[in-house]
Amino acid sequence: MMSRSKHRRLLHLCLGVLSLSLAIAITPAQATLQPTPAPIVAAQPATLLDQGRTLYQSGRFAEAVSVWQTAAQQSQAKGDRSNAALSLSYLSLAQQELGQWAEATQSIEQSLSHLKATKPQADAILWAQVLNTQASLLLHTGKAEAALETWKQAQTYYTQAGDTIGSLGSQINQSQALQSLGYYRRAKQQLNEINQQLAKLPDSQVKVSGLRTLGATLQMIGDSTESRKVLEQSLAIAKAKNLKSEISAILAGLGKAATDLNDPDAALAYLEQSEQAAVSPIEKLQARLDRFKLLIDYGLLDQAAPIAPQLLSQLEQLPPNRTSMYGAINFAASLNQLENSEKLLSLNTLSSLLEKTVQSAKSLQDSQAEAYALNQWGKLYGRTEQWAEAETVTQQSLEIARQLQADEIIAQSAWQMGRLKIEQGKTKQAISPYTEAVKSLRAIRGDLAAINPDVQFSFRESVEPVYREFVALLLEGQPGQAELTQARELIESLQVAELDNFFREACLDKTQQIDQVDTTATVVYPIILPDRLAVISSTAGKPLQYHITPISQAEVEETLDQLLAALNPVSNLQARDRVSQQVYDWLIRPIESELKQTKTLVFVLDGKLRNIPMSALYDGKQYLIEKYAVTLSPGLQLMAARSLQQTNIGAIVAGISESRSGFSALPAVETEVKKIAQTVPSSKLLNAQFTGNALSTQLKDSKANVVHLATHGQFSSRLEDTFLLTWDGVVNIKELSELLQSRDASKAIDLLVLSACDTASGDDRAVLGLAGLAVKSGARSTLATLWPVKDKAAATLMTQFYQELGQSRSTKAEALRQAQLHLIRKTDFKDPFFWSGFVMVGNWQ
Repeated sequence: MMSRSKHRRLLHLCLGVLSLSLAIAITPAQATLQPTPAPIVAAQPATLLDQGRTLYQSGRFAEAVSVWQTAAQQSQAKGDRSNAALSLSYLSLAQQELGQWAEATQSIEQSLSHLKATKPQADAILWAQVLNTQASLLLHTGKAEAALETWKQAQTYYTQAGDTIGSLGSQINQSQALQSLGYYRRAKQQLNEINQQLAKLPDSQVKVSGLRTLGATLQMIGDSTESRKVLEQSLAIAKAKNLKSEISAILAGLGKAATDLNDPDAALAYLEQSEQAAVSPIEKLQARLDRFKLLIDYGLLDQAAPIAPQLLSQLEQLPPNRTSMYGAINFAASLNQLENSEKLLSLNTLSSLLEKTVQSAKSLQDSQAEAYALNQWGKLYGRTEQWAEAETVTQQSLEIARQLQADEIIAQSAWQMGRLKIEQGKTKQAISPYTEAVKSLRAIRGDLAAINPDVQFSFRESVEPVYREFVALLLEGQPGQAELTQARELIESLQVAELDNFFREACLDKTQQIDQVDTTATVVYPIILPDRLAVISSTAGKPLQYHITPISQAEVEETLDQLLAALNPVSNLQARDRVSQQVYDWLIRPIESELKQTKTLVFVLDGKLRNIPMSALYDGKQYLIEKYAVTLSPGLQLMAARSLQQTNIGAIVAGISESRSGFSALPAVETEVKKIAQTVPSSKLLNAQFTGNALSTQLKDSKANVVHLATHGQFSSRLEDTFLLTWDGVVNIKELSELLQSRDASKAIDLLVLSACDTASGDDRAVLGLAGLAVKSGARSTLATLWPVKDKAAATLMTQFYQELGQSRSTKAEALRQAQLHLIRKTDFKDPFFWSGFVMVGNWQ
């Protein structure tokens, strides 16, 4: 059986003069871009092919399927293999849009069979087009490596035909396959080369379309900054050439890039310009929908109010097709976010629009659109407490999604059914739909992670709440061991989902239970729920422990903010101790009696707790680090249980002490690098020696099991803002993880140390970069800082850390503990600000 229905859409580049021109989709189930079939290269069944193309471009895919099936049959009857191959290739594209993966596979295989049997051999352009369609299907169904090879074949045919633009299009698609396979440096390098090739082309509509597609691809792989630059180039040429057909789409792309870069003012301006520049009703609708959603997301309801009736009018005037249906669904989804949406549009009017959309989807045989429309209709009924109607349409959505095996729709509709049960006080009945929702979310990990951030199926809105609400449901009253075990697994699954979302791809699949790794460790899971702070603790050989503090999420987060601010050395010490002791009382005090045999406390932290150094929690007399080694873990995502062999430590030590690329000098780094090199066998890269290529070479050639990087760096909740400084530029976190992964299994990194890096304070997702780097790269653990620490204090701690690490029977966590105690007891850096920011993530042994 083919894999489940996907909502991810790649940039599928097809043939012709405008081969890089892409249609914009506005569906919550899809990313921004979807393929356009190639222009007609055949003669006889051109009428049917043209009819199908028109239907396809208007979003009437089921009708396009029917027409292209007829075209293929007529061509086969006449023995016209070339036109049969082309018709079947088109047919596969339409079937992909309808989620008919088995049928799409059969069509493209038949198309290829006709090409292979064509005498004389089919022309290169036709081969390239069919291979493009096949590669699209392969990537959609999770076969990225095969898709990459197929696009390479397509590129060869384009080159053979002298089609430069077609060749570039295939290369852009290859970069997405490379990204899916984890080859980020190769993907980025390929996109840079494509940009250089486009720069050499004369200014034309083809170049404008190529740059627009390149910009969209860069955004999809997480480089919105570069995307914005490329799109601005495209816009400048389009304006100079007065290419009105291109300008609106480019401005829409710039609006999305600005949104991703958290620049809402610029995003709104771009989207307003996109609407003004639109030359077709569909473009105008798309730009207005994007602007409306952005206004809703930022709470600018006064500006959104006059747009709502305009959108309603536009949607009602459009004929039934993919654009109008998903436009209505997205419009309803934006309004359903609001508690008082009736101020913008009456609930009856919205209900009528959704009813009409459901009927349109049925008439067009678009089951996915029908399921999504029913889902939004169910939300609307739920808001008006029409429980019976809400459950009826939500159940219909769920049944269609199950038939389609569309996990992305199952997840949303099952979650909605669970919520409806809870709203009616039927908590026992809610467990089954929540279980189904989580199961579906796990099934679409890879697709969900890779999806564009501008789709409404977003992590913050539609994924994270499912896990949290289910945990809260399981922990109601007096949960037993079964409920506690399931709640713990859900919290760990949420950690996985957050890491996937951060990296925009599924990070890893291997898992191992933490408390089976180290019997002297206790794992603490604090869970911030709306009305309470729940804590589950796990020690090997003992039942799970559970305690709660009845306190609102707002109060917990306010206290955590106060503690983080109080860790500044100029803060009032008594106030700091008081608030630190408060958090200690929440997390540790209730389980102290269970910790008699515990040597290491492992925290699987939630939300804003990630910003707090657990080692600095204060019991009134001592810091936590004075009693236990302290480490962090993303839960089940622990590397293989292998401790660092202290007698065989070898390190790559790299650092930058001089001012570089606008970053300040770090004078103590030179001393740090030299002292570490004296303490453990090391190869050094200092200042000008520390380039990206030099680091890559060292990682590939060296057998070192420790990598120590003392340089400026930043960890942020934004993937593109997470990087390390090298002498010749920066290495982003994906590139670093790829470099670390490039080593064979026998040379895996036991410890990655990031000294002098800055983890964005107050950003509860920034620490995911630290956790994710350890998990994703194969490094068994990462040691880094939550905030910039005075470089002399860092050098002192790191030197002591390596001395401790060389001691027999010292785990990495214990070595860090002893180094922190050294600063507390034997230096002027005794304030928690100087030592508590150093955190160990991953395997602590």
